[in-house]
Amino acid sequence: MWFQDEARVGQHGTLTRQWAKRGSRPRIQRDRRFTWAYLFGAICPARGTGAAVVMPYVGVEAMNQHLIEISAAVSPGAIALLIIDGAGWHRSHQLVLPHNIVLLKLPPYAPELNPTENIWQYLRANALANSVWDSYEAIVNACCNAWRGLIAKPGVITSIGTRQWAQVSI
Repeated sequence: MWFQDEARVGQHGTLTRQWAKRGSRPRIQRDRRFTWAYLFGAICPARGTGAAVVMPYVGVEAMNQHLIEISAAVSPGAIALLIIDGAGWHRSHQLVLPHNIVLLKLPPYAPELNPTENIWQYLRANALANSVWDSYEAIVNACCNAWRGLIAKPGVITSIGTRQWAQVSI
């Protein structure tokens, strides 16, 4: 079982909490420019792995590229049940579904059912927040480094991504 979602990462940035001396007001740089990239990510909590692509846009073409990445990460001979939200590019007739992926759409207005939302919170809090990037390439590099850091910690993926309702009982 895999979970998929997209996140926008950009110069406008995300602020997060930080440790500081009581009574102090630490200053954080904040960028007001509007360049961003989209991180398409999918995780398999049972295996503690994932697959991602960074794209300059969202849409059917970007989703097709992501499906190719996920397909390559699925165990040989297995079929991945990919849990997706209701984004328009997830439902398009132009979507090219690999032979080893089956899609299952979440109910509308239920982001709490998709643990990839929590992956974005983790990445923003631990790798992407309080940052100022000079260019699109810097944003892409930050996204790639953050994702590689996550993939290097399979226990974190399993811990964040495991949902009781999504357990397979044999």
